[in-house]
Amino acid sequence: MTIWQWVAFVTISAALVGISWRTLGNPRSHGFYRFLAWEAMAVMLVLNASSWFGDRAELNQRIAWVLLSLSLLVLFAGIYQMRRFGKAGAQRQDEELFAFERTSQLVTGGIFHYIRHPMYCSLLLLAWGIAFKRMDALILSLALLSSVLLWCSARCEERECLAYFGEAYRDYMARTRMFVPYVF
Repeated sequence: MTIWQWVAFVTISAALVGISWRTLGNPRSHGFYRFLAWEAMAVMLVLNASSWFGDRAELNQRIAWVLLSLSLLVLFAGIYQMRRFGKAGAQRQDEELFAFERTSQLVTGGIFHYIRHPMYCSLLLLAWGIAFKRMDALILSLALLSSVLLWCSARCEERECLAYFGEAYRDYMARTRMFVPYVF
């Protein structure tokens, strides 16, 4: 990596630490694994920055832009549903959660009808969108690593949701897939 890539990575990492500092000391928290996935994506982003606006006619660039666009759609759909129906508030005092994550109502409609983790699905799409900008062995390894870390994060979050929502969440898990509707 060049000096500018290191500077970019350290800057991005500092911002991610600022966002995630509450979860970094708790490996049982979903935020811990999410932070590590973000870091892997930050490395990919810095390494692929020079390829970001490559020839749009190339297949890998087309795939990358589709994945990146889908990432935003899934993210906004998930945030909208959580904010509208999740009733975030003071009932849930877990300091490791972001404000919009402190839902007191289980959200099962909209995009949550099809997948349990639209935010992680969005991050998976983002990771693979970044990876497709310029794929090599290191980038592929980082994309796979971030995917595994996001799966770990989702599993931790499910444990947290089971503790808070109980049997209602267990029923929701039985009828809804994690990341890909009807598949996975």
